[in-house]
Amino acid sequence: MSADDLDRHLDAYLAIREALGLSVGANARLLRDFVGHARAAGLPIRAGTAVTWACDAAPPTCGAAGKAHRLSVARRFLNYLAAVLPGTEVPGPGMLPSPTRRRPYLFTPDEIARLVAAAATAPPRGTLRPIALSTLIGLLASTGLRVGEAVRLTMADVRLDEEPANLRVLQTKFRKSRIVPLHPTTAAALGHYCLQRQDLGYHALSDAFLVTERGGFHCPGLLNQWFAGLTRRLGLWPTDGGRRPCLHSLRHTFAVRRLEAWHAEGRDVSALLPSLSVYLGHVRPQDTYWYLTATPTLLRLAGTRFQLDPRAGGVP
Repeated sequence: MSADDLDRHLDAYLAIREALGLSVGANARLLRDFVGHARAAGLPIRAGTAVTWACDAAPPTCGAAGKAHRLSVARRFLNYLAAVLPGTEVPGPGMLPSPTRRRPYLFTPDEIARLVAAAATAPPRGTLRPIALSTLIGLLASTGLRVGEAVRLTMADVRLDEEPANLRVLQTKFRKSRIVPLHPTTAAALGHYCLQRQDLGYHALSDAFLVTERGGFHCPGLLNQWFAGLTRRLGLWPTDGGRRPCLHSLRHTFAVRRLEAWHAEGRDVSALLPSLSVYLGHVRPQDTYWYLTATPTLLRLAGTRFQLDPRAGGVP
């Protein structure tokens, strides 16, 4: 196999992933770097070549999580390559341990109410900004949207007149789109925001739903900085070595509280998890299943249900 053959196989692999709707941007750059490293190391590609590239050829700032990600990206390509090029070795899945995800910060209902109230006092008064910020927090808490998804919403994406009212979330993470149904109370709150947006004259500035004072879309990075300051002022700090509270914590809170409610209602959580995965816009089911182990409360509820469910072999 020549070096040109290897490049052609990489192009074909990336084209297949893109045709399946999977993002290839950052991973494409990584894989081209890997192919260059493998070419210099000699063909066919050995498992050790991939491990060396993931670890020794990584940037100095790349930590354990980054090295594990690099090897995972290379492994997926090598699995494809092994099917068309005999002699290609694929490193085993356990060669680099993936770091444990830290426990997310979960807001209580009282904390969310305090956050919404505090955001509503943000300067400058008499503008849409405090209303938009408080609406953003309420929207994230009640839908589990990603911050980037919420700030990219346009007026056309917020469809409050449909039955049920819903959000059209387009081309989000992993280039997926979905429809997010809204609870009636959430729809009512968004409708109230729309009236204030129009009364204050912001409807002529931009089609952005959560419009800034300059008529554009909010920057997620700046919003995260603002929210970090807000949580500090309210005295919200991480506990038990968990993550610090951030806007993404509202998404974690939404998912965990929904699972807790299903457990408390005696619902079949395993059957409902795929629906939650679609609602949240997860590509990999394991990203949703992770929430089952995210908190001690969920683990206790799951354990209790196992004991009471005869089908699980527990005590009836």
